[in-house]
Amino acid sequence: MKALRLAVLIAAATAISTSAFAQGANEGRRKVVPPTPKQQEKIFPTGTSWTAVSLSGRPIPSGVERPSFSLDSQFRARGFGGCNTYSATVYPLRNQTLAVGPIALTKRKCPGNLNAAEQNFLGALRSAQKWDIIGSTLIMKTGHGDLRFQRSL
Repeated sequence: MKALRLAVLIAAATAISTSAFAQGANEGRRKVVPPTPKQQEKIFPTGTSWTAVSLSGRPIPSGVERPSFSLDSQFRARGFGGCNTYSATVYPLRNQTLAVGPIALTKRKCPGNLNAAEQNFLGALRSAQKWDIIGSTLIMKTGHGDLRFQRSL
């Protein structure tokens, strides 16, 4: 019985050392892949004004004053929603994500179609989760689709 145990231990030790030797030999042959550079983190453009051009692929009608958005260095967003002015706290976070706080809104009485368009815009802004800038276009990915802005003067 002792001889059988000894034979099993020797076989196991031989298998482990042979496997370790083979791994070491193969490591020298492995292809070394350099790490890919991380995508450089973009910085949210504070102090810039933006005018909304589309929501969920649908253009904002040109016959009305378009909603706007600007973010100051204190992360206070201000703008025009289509009928009322608004303000909110907007924090740009890592990996181009956003945290948008509750929106304060003036209480002007608006025609039905403007009120509905403004509510759609503000709902999309409130649900913004990610952002990106491509050229002169600010894109906010929201729970209601993409909200796109053009840089304004």
